[in-house]
Amino acid sequence: MAASTTLLLAALLGGASGLATLPSSPKIASHSMHRPQFSRRLALSTLTTAAIASSMPKAALADDNSATKQRKYQRYPSIRFIAALGDPKSSSGTGAETWGLWRDDPGPRGVYLRDYDRRLLANDNVAPAGWKFDPSDWWVEEHGLIMSTPEPLPRKSLDKDTKAVLPQKQYIVTGDRAVTTVLTVRENGTWELEKGSLYDVTHLPCRSAAYRGDTCQPKSANLKDFPVKPGAEMPKIEGCSKQDYAVLFVLGEVV
Repeated sequence: MAASTTLLLAALLGGASGLATLPSSPKIASHSMHRPQFSRRLALSTLTTAAIASSMPKAALADDNSATKQRKYQRYPSIRFIAALGDPKSSSGTGAETWGLWRDDPGPRGVYLRDYDRRLLANDNVAPAGWKFDPSDWWVEEHGLIMSTPEPLPRKSLDKDTKAVLPQKQYIVTGDRAVTTVLTVRENGTWELEKGSLYDVTHLPCRSAAYRGDTCQPKSANLKDFPVKPGAEMPKIEGCSKQDYAVLFVLGEVV
């Protein structure tokens, strides 16, 4: 796993912008296991700081026309996850105010749909991992695990030199396939990728959807609909409105 991880993060070292398309599609860990604790997401989220530090750049050129201006990156101690909405073919759009962020892998902290009554409802809707289940807005991943609701994606940043609050934030994102690039999200909800499309930075094996509605209950789910195949839509659940989200791996941010 460590060697493949180094290859993925080393993509940040290439190109004039400091980001490059991977020469191949190195896989960080096998996703053949159906048990979520062995998923690629978990393998990524438990990467050591040392492993990331060995391959993240300390600085990179900002653009092709400025050889003196530098852009710096801050690595995250572990991989984070963005839940994104948008046209998969687009490299920019609006609506980032509806996107979410998990700072930790929500899968291993989740509760199986089949265990909802015993592990959530019987415990005042508090999961064993400590997060609170929201009956009006609950999320499920590809293995049939109820996840914590993501926090709103931060869209502002702090200029460390001037201490000014900037109306945008830049993340280093990848889908663990061919493209690693910078995602810019702005306070007004607009977003854009420096390279590739939303599909290119979507991790296809990771599926997620929000289920909402007054009559929407986990016990209405058909457990035979899980696990969900990579790239497929999440299943409908009777009594629920459903919104599928793309999942992006977040390696760090521009500072």
